[in-house]
Amino acid sequence: MLARLYGEVANGGFGPDYHLLPLTGDGRTAVSDYREERATRRSGEASWPAEVLPILDWGCGMYAAVDCRSPEGTVLLFEPNGICADWHSAWYVDAESLTDWLETWLSGTGWYEEDAECDDAQEPRPWRIARQRLSEPE
Repeated sequence: MLARLYGEVANGGFGPDYHLLPLTGDGRTAVSDYREERATRRSGEASWPAEVLPILDWGCGMYAAVDCRSPEGTVLLFEPNGICADWHSAWYVDAESLTDWLETWLSGTGWYEEDAECDDAQEPRPWRIARQRLSEPE
């Protein structure tokens, strides 16, 4: 789905709030952010797992990212604010699939929507395999 969006819809510039990053091109891209995050060590630990592509910068260090290992394209939320160690606790599942995430955006029911009804908005839940994925050798 992600490859089709970038290949057939647009090279970023659509989606919730700040819009999807361009995949490639000049300036800041999903690929350049991925490389930068993978190279960054926080408190000596890896904080960004392999094959998790950042697609949207929420600001304040937060990202929406797609787990490219999951067949359905699980969308993750990286929320590092207040984390000094144990980087696995900065990772949340925002949607089970990229399709679900986009449908939530289109329906205006995402957790990030100011006008979303509290009952409608799904809060991200901890990504249970984050510790495992962060501990994998590079």
